[in-house]
Amino acid sequence: MSDHDDTAARRYLQSILRWHFSPETGSPFWLKRRDSLGFDPLRDVADFADLRNFPDVSDELRTVPVDLLVPAGSADSPFEVYESGGTLGAPKRVVEHTSRQEGVDWVETVLPAFGGEGHWLHVGPTGPHIVGRSVRRLAHLRSAKFFTVDFDPRWVKLLIRTERRPLAEEYVQHVLDQVEIIAESQDIRVLFITPPVLEALCARERLYRLLADRVTGIIWSGTSISGTSLRLLQTEFFPNAEVRGIYGNSLMGIAPQRSPEPGDTHPCVFRTFQPRSVVEVVDPDTGERVAPGERGRVLVHLLTKDLFLPNVLERDSAVRIPAGPAAYGDDLADVQPFRPTAGTQVIEGVY
Repeated sequence: MSDHDDTAARRYLQSILRWHFSPETGSPFWLKRRDSLGFDPLRDVADFADLRNFPDVSDELRTVPVDLLVPAGSADSPFEVYESGGTLGAPKRVVEHTSRQEGVDWVETVLPAFGGEGHWLHVGPTGPHIVGRSVRRLAHLRSAKFFTVDFDPRWVKLLIRTERRPLAEEYVQHVLDQVEIIAESQDIRVLFITPPVLEALCARERLYRLLADRVTGIIWSGTSISGTSLRLLQTEFFPNAEVRGIYGNSLMGIAPQRSPEPGDTHPCVFRTFQPRSVVEVVDPDTGERVAPGERGRVLVHLLTKDLFLPNVLERDSAVRIPAGPAAYGDDLADVQPFRPTAGTQVIEGVY
């Protein structure tokens, strides 16, 4: 990292801290906490490493009134409210004005130029999840028409958790019925889809044949996927399509698959929108960063004017990939649900 880049990142961090901890611009949520932190965020936080001194307040997002999250400096701006998937309990809520749109605009610049003159089809949740709006913006940035087939991932998780898996499988087929209706008459060239639904699509011969030779781009997201399944998608099922993954959620933002770099041993490596979103891969017991190539828990620092969420332990684990010299934190590979103990059941479902 050059001195210039490092200085710019530190300036950005300081600007975010001033915004959220100044009475004129900060949110009631953080201003109320300032005196009880045990340190002065405007004086004692000099670098990204100092963000570890903040408490992880993410559990409070399940119940906090969202008005308390909105910074006073943006109080007259329209804010949206989005929720997490609720995999580990009641959903967490975040507020957003423009930060996620800016992240999507950046993602558009790093994705391959697939799509051509055809349309996009998003097969996944929309409200209250932010992903539906994000994909719509991506499609519009490519001047593409946007189709969507909505589903409720929480319902599928409930069916699996209550041992009604046949109903969950029936629900997936219901989703694919709707995809097939669209594919029969529309020129779909890009699919945004979750891995379990994509695998079910490939097993449905007529629908697969409608899309196999037409699709030029696939963006998968929402759940983990094995390296073997990913290779099969790229080489056997959709050899003419560019297949890219996007990792992200309501609390960390969006992290697209970066371009391959020398020395990569994983087929898919994710990089966040730095320095607005910085991740570290840490030992779940000690909190220290694991060695490169080792698996640990994902720790997120979300640093935007819309929302400040430092030191958040995510629901996911990943392999730590050292980021490049112009990057901050870590890159991520082989993202999977974090299991605190051996045998712990974590239900991904379809998202």
